[in-house]
Amino acid sequence: MKSQVKKRFDLKVEAANAVVSKTFELDKNITVVKGMLVTSDRDDLLYTRGSQKIEINKQEYFPENYESKLLMSGINVSPNQRYYDLGSIAISNSSIKVDFKDTGADPFTAYRVSFYFDCELD
Repeated sequence: MKSQVKKRFDLKVEAANAVVSKTFELDKNITVVKGMLVTSDRDDLLYTRGSQKIEINKQEYFPENYESKLLMSGINVSPNQRYYDLGSIAISNSSIKVDFKDTGADPFTAYRVSFYFDCELD
């Protein structure tokens, strides 16, 4: 029987109108990525300023400038329905690459962006 795990990866956005790129390595026993959720310690900034490009297994799933607000979920949504459904992306010894872009007017405050992935373990 396969078990599920939620993996969290964080980016720190420390400058206005900048791109932060980071590659996250998945555990070797993760075989499938099923869903994704984006959140922040400053949801207001993420919602109004954030966009990203996301690649899983070196394949693009969200193109450059894909708005973060389309991947966020509010508290009025059931916890079991908060993740963006990616289907079942089969992986092995894989990574997730994120190019996060902050775009917006001043004033700027540094904030953290968290990416959660709903995964299956072998």
